[in-house]
Amino acid sequence: MKLDRRRFVACACCAALVPLAALAPLGAIAPNARAAGGKRTDLSPDQALALLKEGNRSFTTDAPFRRGATDRDRRIEIARGQTPFVVLVGCSDSRVPPELLFGRGLGELFIVRNAGNTVDSTAMGSIEYGVVELGVPLIVVLGHEKCGAVQAAVSVVKDNAVFPGSIGRMVEPIVPAVLRAQGQPGDLLDNAVRENVRRTVLRLRTAEALLADPVKAGKLKIVGARYDLDDGSVDFFEEG
Repeated sequence: MKLDRRRFVACACCAALVPLAALAPLGAIAPNARAAGGKRTDLSPDQALALLKEGNRSFTTDAPFRRGATDRDRRIEIARGQTPFVVLVGCSDSRVPPELLFGRGLGELFIVRNAGNTVDSTAMGSIEYGVVELGVPLIVVLGHEKCGAVQAAVSVVKDNAVFPGSIGRMVEPIVPAVLRAQGQPGDLLDNAVRENVRRTVLRLRTAEALLADPVKAGKLKIVGARYDLDDGSVDFFEEG
């Protein structure tokens, strides 16, 4: 029996979860945002993006982590359900931990990670689940400085490199970004990191109705960004 994408999203592995409303920083929480009972976030796409930017600014200045973001009460609260306010499509790189670099706590980011922050069918289903079932208003595609997966794709283009096992297939979707970055002024690797983010953002914005419709209605924003390993800053360069 054929299972269409909409039915799959509706009955995915997390279907038993009962959403909560999203967490903002203490003192900046919308009414009822921390209450249990199936509420979704009250944050708009722009408000969600502003919280990420604020959190990254705190991270780069070594400000104390938000009190209550990961404590016992918070763990008990989100055990009843989750209400993240961002779907974060990021790289598996151990130097790029999303919750830390955005100053967010438990239950706030719905994270999809793989080397090179690409989107296959599994990742797409996860992204759609976050938007359709959890009511997330913001998707961020986050690349980063000195990405190893993008460097591998650069090696494929420049040196005809061949990688063993599934690594080569993992790198294939990044190769078009490298080709597009060729000839641009500046560092090829960093340009390819940005092009890889742009390609993914464009793909998500022009995806089927599950994402395209809320984007057109202004209920969902999809943006791209690059994380700097040296200074900890995130550059949101593809905000649409």
